Amino acid sequence: MAEQGLEAELSGKLLVWYDANARVLPWREKPGVRADPYRVWLSEIMLQQTTVAAVKDYFIKFIRIWPTVFDLAAAEAEDVMKAWAGLGYYARARNLHACAKVIAATGGVFPQTIVELQKLPGIGPYTAGAIAAIAFDVPVAAVDGNVDRVVSRYYAIEEPLPASKPRIRELAQALVPQKRAGDFAQAMMDLGATICTPKSPSCLICPWTDECAGRIRGIATALPLKASKQKVPTRFGHVYWIENARGDVLVRTRSNKGLLGGMTEFPSSEWVDGKRVKFAAPFEAEWKKAIGLVEHTFTHFHLELMVWKAVAAKPVLEGRFVKTKVLATEALPSLMRKVAVLAMKTG
Repeated sequence: MAEQGLEAELSGKLLVWYDANARVLPWREKPGVRADPYRVWLSEIMLQQTTVAAVKDYFIKFIRIWPTVFDLAAAEAEDVMKAWAGLGYYARARNLHACAKVIAATGGVFPQTIVELQKLPGIGPYTAGAIAAIAFDVPVAAVDGNVDRVVSRYYAIEEPLPASKPRIRELAQALVPQKRAGDFAQAMMDLGATICTPKSPSCLICPWTDECAGRIRGIATALPLKASKQKVPTRFGHVYWIENARGDVLVRTRSNKGLLGGMTEFPSSEWVDGKRVKFAAPFEAEWKKAIGLVEHTFTHFHLELMVWKAVAAKPVLEGRFVKTKVLATEALPSLMRKVAVLAMKTG
């Protein structure tokens, strides 16, 4: 933690900059004001692998519907998944609801240590650090992608990520001040998001520009280096838009475990690695020629689904018929929203 010397000078400069330039975000308090742990926790779960721009409206919606952790804990799981639909990485929503139940059962009080926070569903090392620092001012580094970039550039770390992460965390921790740790954590995030950006960083107005080794050596824009990624495999399959005589469409709920767990979907074939799957009708009907292809990339694979239409007088697969005009209220993940858009557009 920053106590003296260069680290203390750097953290001081950054806090002065943050006081004047802090982003206004719906889950934040003004610099110097302690934040509500519930809002900090909710925002940090939403921000995992998701951009601030994408999270803002979802956060506002959740706070409006469930203003306290007790409200969220008492919600139906299906309602939580519906409110989350479109935000992605759906295990976060399941863990969010489970964590709310744990916190509510213990009186609504969030633990303040990293060790205890990590015992809660859905909270890993980074999220625990962010909550501890921002909500409770614990002097601990919260190292996200923005902080990886800032520290890599400032210290000119040329070892590629993720191998450089332990060193980045050590250096970031050395900068954390004993007081205003929460503001410092958010300042580091803001510095990376608004000044030390991935492309075209604004070095001239950076509070750390004078000492930045990456800028001095002319390699800042190339950092952080990243180990080359392996190409993700492609899976193939078919998805079925099945209407009844009234024009309602068949949907079903996925298992709570695994990819897109607990979300609403249109029935589909298996998703097969590496080769296209020949269409095989899941039941006898007048199947229209494939109306189009929907593509979606997950973390570990790319998916291509051919969309097929048919009319069925009654449910012929597990599921339920819903009116197309209320599909927007269903817990459809982004993949299935793409299917709906295509199917309704083609008539």
